Amino acid sequence: MVDILLTHGYFLAEDEKEQAIMKPYPPLGLLYLSAFLKTRGITVEVFDTTFSEREQLLDRLDETQGGILGIYSNLMTRSSVLKIVRAAKARDWSVVLGGPESANYLDEYLQAGADVIVIGEGEVTLTELTTAFRHGKANRLDHISGIAFLDEDGNVVKTQERQKIRDLNSLPFPDRSAIDHGKYLDVWKTHHGASSINLITARGCPYRCNWCSHAVYGFTHRRRSPENVADEMQTIIDQYDPDQVWYADDVFTISHPWLEKYVDELERRGIHRPFETITRADRLHTPESVEMLSRLGCYRIWIGSESGSQRILDAMDRGVTAEQVRKSTKLAQDHGIEVGMFLMWGYEGEEIDDIAATVEHVKLSNPDVFFTTVAYPIMGTEYFEKVRDKVELPIDWETASDRDIVVTDRREKSYYKLADRWLRSEVEASRIQKSDPGRARELMRKATDARIAMERQLVP
Repeated sequence: MVDILLTHGYFLAEDEKEQAIMKPYPPLGLLYLSAFLKTRGITVEVFDTTFSEREQLLDRLDETQGGILGIYSNLMTRSSVLKIVRAAKARDWSVVLGGPESANYLDEYLQAGADVIVIGEGEVTLTELTTAFRHGKANRLDHISGIAFLDEDGNVVKTQERQKIRDLNSLPFPDRSAIDHGKYLDVWKTHHGASSINLITARGCPYRCNWCSHAVYGFTHRRRSPENVADEMQTIIDQYDPDQVWYADDVFTISHPWLEKYVDELERRGIHRPFETITRADRLHTPESVEMLSRLGCYRIWIGSESGSQRILDAMDRGVTAEQVRKSTKLAQDHGIEVGMFLMWGYEGEEIDDIAATVEHVKLSNPDVFFTTVAYPIMGTEYFEKVRDKVELPIDWETASDRDIVVTDRREKSYYKLADRWLRSEVEASRIQKSDPGRARELMRKATDARIAMERQLVP
């Protein structure tokens, strides 16, 4: 019998959108926990639900009547996690939740059956919790920092904040042997022609974008040494030999001195793997920074542009300018690196002129690919607090996610679909103006029609 079973509740078979995209990655957070717990003499099993069926997890819970089940929760797995919690409790398991979602909804998850919720970084906290449960002291948890639970009267008890791990080099590498990485590699190879594996070089983001959740790492930024990351890269190559990697940091290029040392370290070892990652425009602003990425093997960099309206960017506390986004995009493309761009409609206070500014911004930036979403307020963020009085959830909380939240004075979904049509038509028209002027005129008519339709929706 293992001391703790870890899982995450994401089932690819239940996600139609991801089945179309097919770019799954292993649950690194659980693998870090598994590795750390094992160094403390705790026996661990990881049940990776990604390629499993829900019944398989339930069968595993049936094998052991009682035990400790740790579940990672995020924005999109609420309904799934709640089902697992209830199934586990029905089988006499003690349930510990972690991740940003449960930390934002302590009362709801505890009332739904969770015994304890880990708030923040989980390695040390879960070690102490597992030890307490294992020694029959589950009713004496007040001394454990970084958790929440219900007292005898059903009130939520939240203990003092857990201090973050300062030296990330002290952590063991993720316990990749705990799951079948081959399934992930095969899916990537089959659907995209190249296998891929994820890793992180740092934890946390120090920036203050007010719509972004910092429920786990706060506003800290702690980084592993270049040598430590290079050691993990060598291990990944030796064991799995992926065609490419995904650096899953919040902002990979925060420290240019660190990046320079990392590039030098990989080159010294003869390690080179193509990769993609995420950055901010103000941390990709010099030829030297882009040249380092190119040397390292970056073939695509993702930039959070969010809007082309400086007024909206300032309201978001983005700390960047639209001009910086345009310059960094061109700089990357001039060095042979594709640019992906994230954009957001519907942020508080956005008007049609702001959307027009975004359309013009994307035309000028001309990223290789861009994606749009409609802003949604995540519990625990400043943005949520800003619109709290206008927030409604039209469906039951247990089956919803924060993406289902409705901001009552926001435009209808059809309005943002028209914004998408306007944006994509006009950007494509600008790209083919010289090569296919007839098609460009047709696209501009679509863009104009979309804008007119949006303006009509604005009329009371």
